[in-house]
Amino acid sequence: MQIQIFDRYKMIQATNINKFYGQLQVLNSVDLKIEQGEIVTIVGSSGAGKTTLLHILGTLDRADSGTVLFDEVDPFALRQQKLAKFRNENIGFVFQFHQLLPEFTALENVCIPALIQGRSISNTTPEAIKLLQRMGLDQRMNHKPSELSGGEQQRVAVARALINQPKVILADEPSGNLDTLNKQELHKMFFALRNEFNITFIIVTHDNELAALADRVIELRDGKIVKRQLLQGNEATEAALPE
Repeated sequence: MQIQIFDRYKMIQATNINKFYGQLQVLNSVDLKIEQGEIVTIVGSSGAGKTTLLHILGTLDRADSGTVLFDEVDPFALRQQKLAKFRNENIGFVFQFHQLLPEFTALENVCIPALIQGRSISNTTPEAIKLLQRMGLDQRMNHKPSELSGGEQQRVAVARALINQPKVILADEPSGNLDTLNKQELHKMFFALRNEFNITFIIVTHDNELAALADRVIELRDGKIVKRQLLQGNEATEAALPE
């Protein structure tokens, strides 16, 4: 089968990323390009460097050497306050453990990133309500996390990641703590959101079902990229893709 590769806009470009924890090299000369509107899954065994790479791409951590460009801007060249602002405006995060604040309702949790951005509660609340409705949580907005199921908590976390209309969402094992039904619903939601909002998703996962749905799969082993696959339908084909 001949593969057609579209010349999409390169949103994120990581070049020669190296990361050490003490004497242990966690990432070794990683080169990666992520295109706008793409869903990329990063797979590999525990300790392969997946989460470390995700944190560097999301500016939560810094590489010891190498560069990361986001829309041709080096975010790590920014001062700390401007870097935090850049992250808040451009990147949404979804984690395995949703990290909702327990003392706030679902609606309040979704509003928080926008309030950090400096938007008013009156401006933010209608948008947060729409997002929670989009997640099927119309009747759960005023419930606190302890009153929500695991699947509902994770959907609140997705709504929170979307509130600032980010260009990219980074998800670290987002379905790892969910049962089969909730996992499948979350997977479908990611792809529907990509199609609806043209958001780029970079997802670290051990879940083969989720990985197989992506546009591309990147496999890490011992801190190195050992395989890149372009997925078409249900068929995976190794291809000479951009690094």
